[in-house]
Amino acid sequence: PVPTALAQVDREKIYQWINELSSPETRENALLELSKKRESVPDLAPMLWHSFGTIAALLQEIVNIYPSINPPTLTAHQSNRVCNALALLQCVASHPETRSAFLAAHIPLFLYPFLHTVSKTRPFEYLRLTSLGVIGALVKTDEQEVINFLLTTEIIPLCLRIMESGSELSKTVATFILQKILLDDTGLAYICQTYERFSHVAMILGKMVLQLSKEPSARLLKHVVRCYLRLSDNPRAREALRQCLPDQLKDTTFAQVLKDDTTTKRWLAQLVKNLQEGQVTDPRGIPLPPQ
Repeated sequence: PVPTALAQVDREKIYQWINELSSPETRENALLELSKKRESVPDLAPMLWHSFGTIAALLQEIVNIYPSINPPTLTAHQSNRVCNALALLQCVASHPETRSAFLAAHIPLFLYPFLHTVSKTRPFEYLRLTSLGVIGALVKTDEQEVINFLLTTEIIPLCLRIMESGSELSKTVATFILQKILLDDTGLAYICQTYERFSHVAMILGKMVLQLSKEPSARLLKHVVRCYLRLSDNPRAREALRQCLPDQLKDTTFAQVLKDDTTTKRWLAQLVKNLQEGQVTDPRGIPLPPQ
């Protein structure tokens, strides 16, 4: 009985902190305590979503720092505080009971101004990374409704910009989000629908390969290769990739980085194979069947 008594005290504490979110005086501490506990309380998301005024309080935390974005004056203290609020929203985003409502309320859009920022200071890096974490938690669920929602927003150009110039961690999460969008059939069709969309994605991935050949990161390379492999599933993208796939993915540039990563090596081999297939033509210009 002792653990349950303890759990009861703990739950009382959780209820108290959720109530304290509604009041500006007690909110900061409640944000900190709840964000620490979010892993250990499985039903925290529905409690946050259905309690009075809680989501409004979390959104108020987000909107309150918009003025510090431009001009970029965000302090470490402000950044930590809003990131605690974002951590609670991430919890709501990834819970099956609250995810649909979270999307229907268009809450991810409140984070896009943070993804637009370009300041390289630590408070901004942390803010972007935590915001990406919320979107990452959404796509991790592999739910069709998530991709459908994201495709109505500007998430792809935002991710591409971070993939080009963010910190290594931010790049990794942004590339993971793009990968998840591509792995969905609707997402792949969307990106390959126009040459502009495809070429923007291919250009950024190409820049990343070049960057990775100078500063290798196995984790980031894995996501980049998976994005390329998935693009090669689309016939038009496959044609284009035959022209624009970076040489570094065809030669031994990454042999050392990938020597222990069998999955990525397999993906890379499959990518090269996909691009070779159907390319062989005989003298009369009729494609020969793949050997």
